[in-house]
Amino acid sequence: MTPTLETARLILRPLQLEDSEQVQPLFARWEVVKYLTHRVPWPYPPDGAHAYYRDFALPAIQRGEEWHWTLRLKETPGQIIGSVTLLRNERNNRGFWLGVPWRGRGLMTEAVEAATDFWFVTLGMPLLRAPKATENAASVRISEKTGMRLESRQKQDFVCGTLPSETWVITREEWLRHKAMLSRLEHQ
Repeated sequence: MTPTLETARLILRPLQLEDSEQVQPLFARWEVVKYLTHRVPWPYPPDGAHAYYRDFALPAIQRGEEWHWTLRLKETPGQIIGSVTLLRNERNNRGFWLGVPWRGRGLMTEAVEAATDFWFVTLGMPLLRAPKATENAASVRISEKTGMRLESRQKQDFVCGTLPSETWVITREEWLRHKAMLSRLEHQ
């Protein structure tokens, strides 16, 4: 079961099929998909979000293999602004995207921290890996800010083509130390 999570500014609501209606126009933009896995079709089909949720995401949630949340600002909880996903996968445990109008405000870092905490504290997972395009500086910065470390470099196929990529990793113990350090900084 995927619970609702909250941060200072966000509500992370478990994915529902009807969310696809709002997600479709936000997600079907080059700026959003270019650094995602090459399995995302481009051009994005008109029913792409609905088909993905129905045929892949929701069945994976039911099997207990994935956890998907839509991101919503607390001030406008009816409006989806992005998504964060956790996956039981040996090489990739987390993915996310944020609509263009909400970028550059630290919102995805908040969402990633909540999802990462769920991964380690609630699910008790030992390790989290997150591959990403090296060119995707914003995503790399989120990994740095959330205590991850570079594990490896390779090439990977993305929507925009084959690019150098990096895999970032954090263990449960590293996450708990990072979280404790952030808590101390907030209370200073």
